[in-house]
Amino acid sequence: MIIENLINLTIDGILVTVPEGTLLIEACRKAGIDIPVLCEDERMKPAAACKLCAVEVEWSENLVLSCCMKAKSGMTVWTQSPRVREFRKNIIENLLKTHPDDCLTCEKVGNCKLQNYAYEYGVERKNYRPILNENPYSIDYSNKFYYFDKNKCIECKRCTRVCSDLQVQNAITNENRGFKTRHGISPYVPLSETGCVSCGNCVSVCPTGALMEKKKESFREWEVKKVRTTCSYCGVGCQFNLKVVKDKVVGIEPLNDGPNSGLLCVKGKFGYKFLNNPERLKTPLIKKDGKFVEASWEEAYDLIKTKATEIMNSDGPDAFAGLSSARCTNEDNFAFQKLFRTVFKTNNVDHCARL
Repeated sequence: MIIENLINLTIDGILVTVPEGTLLIEACRKAGIDIPVLCEDERMKPAAACKLCAVEVEWSENLVLSCCMKAKSGMTVWTQSPRVREFRKNIIENLLKTHPDDCLTCEKVGNCKLQNYAYEYGVERKNYRPILNENPYSIDYSNKFYYFDKNKCIECKRCTRVCSDLQVQNAITNENRGFKTRHGISPYVPLSETGCVSCGNCVSVCPTGALMEKKKESFREWEVKKVRTTCSYCGVGCQFNLKVVKDKVVGIEPLNDGPNSGLLCVKGKFGYKFLNNPERLKTPLIKKDGKFVEASWEEAYDLIKTKATEIMNSDGPDAFAGLSSARCTNEDNFAFQKLFRTVFKTNNVDHCARL
């Protein structure tokens, strides 16, 4: 049994007890204090790219980044001092200097972290002088599922790190720093010509409108209802939220939970259009007088039981065969073969190796 060493520190006047080695940003969250951050992804090591998580520590002349600094015993921290808020506000203003001024029409509105922080810290256009880009980047629409607008990139590096560290695809990269940063698809060729597998994990983590799904439905984020479910494309059991507007699925949001840990494949992220197909079967169908008609599950099960009993009595076990699906879980497939081997008394069971 491992016994954790606990330490005490004070954050905004609140006494907090955390295990030794806890990052300061996590200690703040334990105290119920939300720290702004654009670059953080809990699945990876801190990037310290956005600097928004800076806080004031009693013994330090400079502000420290709470995503990298470990909490220390006896530490006194301020997260909302005038000095801290002014520092964060300046960062947001600098990001907006080269950011397109199209929040009213941007598809990310309502779900854009940069916009939310600009509102929280009272950033107004009169407070900064935009640097007009005479040669804006053209938007890359070459991928079938999403597009990339370099003009809205804030260099948080979330997409590049997810692509290289978690998806291990290395399709997105960046070079240089500051206003000269070239951030995008390596080696700066269209998306369709890279090693991109269209998993869309970069789209899922982008905090602004730089990486966006190509969508046919027009909606705003505040209209979205989220419904948790399990992906049906294979037996892994990936977890995500269906984004629903007016009883219609308009998108997929991966959950950092379950076996997928926030990652999805191209099918899980973008292959949801079939859910809205009016020809989807929603109830069992039973053939009556040569035509299929809707029936209840009870009717369907009774028919299966009756027919199976008749066939077993007349032709024996070898008249049965079962074919299971890779879309089912391992547990469901196990139960399926068990049904045929023990109830139907046959070994005529197979499984499709792929979809």
